[in-house]
Amino acid sequence: MSFAPIFPTLKAAAPVTALIGSTPCRCYPQGEAPQDVVKPYVTYQQITGSPENYLNENPDIDSATTQIDVYGATLSSARAVFIACRNALQSIGYVVAVREPGKEPETNLYRVSFDVDMYVSR
Repeated sequence: MSFAPIFPTLKAAAPVTALIGSTPCRCYPQGEAPQDVVKPYVTYQQITGSPENYLNENPDIDSATTQIDVYGATLSSARAVFIACRNALQSIGYVVAVREPGKEPETNLYRVSFDVDMYVSR
């Protein structure tokens, strides 16, 4: 199974790093963001994936769906990062779901969440 190149794609996109930094780039695998990370920031996790199936040979690509979560101290900052991330990731995949922004009760941060489908070369 191959994994989607979320981090390298977002780190290479100037509009994204203008909002979440580049050194460090505040983009983390789900559950890996530091406790007191500067806001806004992004987390990602691959939620589904499967190999393509060919009749006469091994597949050379896998499909992957990745959930991207953007967290911000304000709704406007979370939305701005969402737009930058969406635009960057549409160069490698398709946005297939966007969830209503909300406020996380535990952290008091705003969150915008979306899913990206793509094919990943092996």
